[in-house]
Amino acid sequence: MSTNDAATFWEDVYAARPAATDPRPNDRLVDTVTGLPPGDVLDLGCGDGGDALWLVRQGWQVTAVDISAMAVERLAGLARSRGLADRVVAERHDLQESFPRGEFDLICAHYLQTPYDLDRATVLRSAAHALSVGGRLLVVDHGSTAPWSWNQDPDVRFPTPREVAAGIDLDPATWTVERADAPRRIATGPDGRTAEVTDHVLLVRRTA
Repeated sequence: MSTNDAATFWEDVYAARPAATDPRPNDRLVDTVTGLPPGDVLDLGCGDGGDALWLVRQGWQVTAVDISAMAVERLAGLARSRGLADRVVAERHDLQESFPRGEFDLICAHYLQTPYDLDRATVLRSAAHALSVGGRLLVVDHGSTAPWSWNQDPDVRFPTPREVAAGIDLDPATWTVERADAPRRIATGPDGRTAEVTDHVLLVRRTA
């Protein structure tokens, strides 16, 4: 499937729902980042912008990217309306074709899963190389299918965090896996339904 198909798919996803006025951050981001000294952060797949706006409020300088131009424009508008435009850079990137420039103290990739072709291992490897020394890469994936998920395939298999780490294939002399587990939580879907879901959490730190 072409990158144009992927961009159209995600554009349609955001066009089909009202713009979020007060998007919430992902729970695993809050759990992991609270207490870390703020710096420069890259949000891969920013979506409605809840993570980016929360990170700014914690003192981070944010670069947020998404394949959907509508998602990027909505986030930029939210940042402007809150007087945060100088702390948020919102860019459209198809990560299959381009990766944001810069060096970051934290890179987040929450639910960077898609029905279209995406070489995730290459994207996440690029992210690891874009970390400053001491910086962290946080990858949070779906570990189960929620009732409201776009993917309801009963045979879908979710790679474990250790399998994701193995696929990125980072030199242990330079990067260390700090966390690789599968916690559960009660999630709320777009229509207000709740369900228990599993997250696959991988946290990698650049040590050299």
